[in-house]
Amino acid sequence: MNAARRAVCVMTHQRADEVAPVLARLIAAARANAIELRFDANETRKHGLQPDEDGIIVVDAEPRDDVELCIVLGGDGTILRGLRCFEGTSVPVFSVNFGEVGFLATIEPDELDEYGFERAFAGDFDVLLLPAIVFRSGGGGAQHKAFNDISCHRKIGGRVAQLSYGVQCEEVGSVRCDGLVVCTPAGSTGYNLANGGPVLAWGVEGFGVSFIAPHSLTARALVVAPADTLTVSNCGREAIDVNVDGRPVCEISPGEDIHAAFEPRAASLAQLPGSSFYKRLRAKFGRLAS
Repeated sequence: MNAARRAVCVMTHQRADEVAPVLARLIAAARANAIELRFDANETRKHGLQPDEDGIIVVDAEPRDDVELCIVLGGDGTILRGLRCFEGTSVPVFSVNFGEVGFLATIEPDELDEYGFERAFAGDFDVLLLPAIVFRSGGGGAQHKAFNDISCHRKIGGRVAQLSYGVQCEEVGSVRCDGLVVCTPAGSTGYNLANGGPVLAWGVEGFGVSFIAPHSLTARALVVAPADTLTVSNCGREAIDVNVDGRPVCEISPGEDIHAAFEPRAASLAQLPGSSFYKRLRAKFGRLAS
């Protein structure tokens, strides 16, 4: 292997057969540009990859931040995995959408003819610095980071939750509900939007709070300033489950709380040159409504 060779990390979703033609196209483009493609053990096994003689395909490679790009073939879940993997580095995530919505995706598969992998290798894209939400439990538990959202919700079959929430140690309210969602601007078009919460344009500094099935006529969504800390307390009699970007991570016991804060510039997302949030919003959700 040439130590000076440029390297790219590759991540794909679970439907290997669906991405196989585009993966073959990526490998061909990498070979033509002498780009090393690194696949971790899961990707290697999923696609039945073998190392080749010219060292373009590197198998069982643990992700490292010495790559110049992470290419994702998948939906928002796989893109979030790439963002988590390279958070805090300068490695941008460039994604081809194979998901249902793919709001975070850089391009659609049918745009590859116009915007191929060669342009991605050349760095012909803009980079959006995405914020995150960092939280830990009040008892000093493990720290977690969300690029989309944190969702606190009652257990299946459990009682309705009683959640109080406050900002900078000032209680804002207490709501009987099925749960609560704290979202970044990038995640505001997901669970938060389904709750009737506000859509936050990319570039907005701050994070949103919305409620899942509130048992109240007065519960309102909230946008928290970027320098403020949000506290969510479980005032009910049963534990509350907590998911980060759709993955279960912990629970909040009765009487406990979590503290969430805004972290700017946590990861890098590649976008087509001149792309805008509003164009993406119209294209993704206008298409779904038609």
